[in-house]
Amino acid sequence: MLRASCGSSTRSKVPRPTGSELLGNRCIIAGVSDSRTRVVLADDDVLLREGLAGLLERSGFDVVGQCANASVLMTLVREHRPELAIVDIRMPPSHTTEGLDAARVIREEIPETAILVLSAHVQVEQATDLLASGERSGYLLKSRVTDVDEFVETLERIVKGGSVVDPALVQELFAARRAEDPLDVLSPREREVLSLMAEGRSNAGIAHQLWITEGTVEKHVHSILTKLRLPASEDDQRRVLAVITFLDAR
Repeated sequence: MLRASCGSSTRSKVPRPTGSELLGNRCIIAGVSDSRTRVVLADDDVLLREGLAGLLERSGFDVVGQCANASVLMTLVREHRPELAIVDIRMPPSHTTEGLDAARVIREEIPETAILVLSAHVQVEQATDLLASGERSGYLLKSRVTDVDEFVETLERIVKGGSVVDPALVQELFAARRAEDPLDVLSPREREVLSLMAEGRSNAGIAHQLWITEGTVEKHVHSILTKLRLPASEDDQRRVLAVITFLDAR
């Protein structure tokens, strides 16, 4: 991978940019580091992994390492301390929960690293376990990685401290609730708002998605938190985590 490097020379003349700098890496002279978000990528599907790596590089991210199994993933994360780790749930040798287990270790050892878990299938218990453990986390189905702009926006939201849940997972959680479901007290519109809250969207984002005013969204959010006996907060991150925790407590 081509990466920009900056010398520490004290000469007043600005050095000629290197080839990698001309390719678009942001590089400031006199020792200021590259500002791009550093990413480690783990997936045993080499075509998907290479495709994601190329997409991320073109979108302004710096892929500092990629691998096909959980043990190498941990080595890369410990070495590079990236801002983001993108991890497939199922990896060798058993293709069960190796990626998810590694994500839990990353969360415990290096909590400042954001984690996005990718999966080919909806796996309710595994996903909510990770999401309820803290901020800077997300769960997406691989089939969701089709709209590049939306995917990049999701990554940026997670790195900045948000939690993002795939809509398919939210629907699965709704369907899996027990018969006497506290969520039954919510209106259809409140369920829509709750689903978008779980995706990490702000009140303004929900209003745009549902074609309603932001004030109306605020009323729905207050009603949802009241009906579910969850404390109201201006902090979107705490709001999402509270919802995920509640959904997981079925």
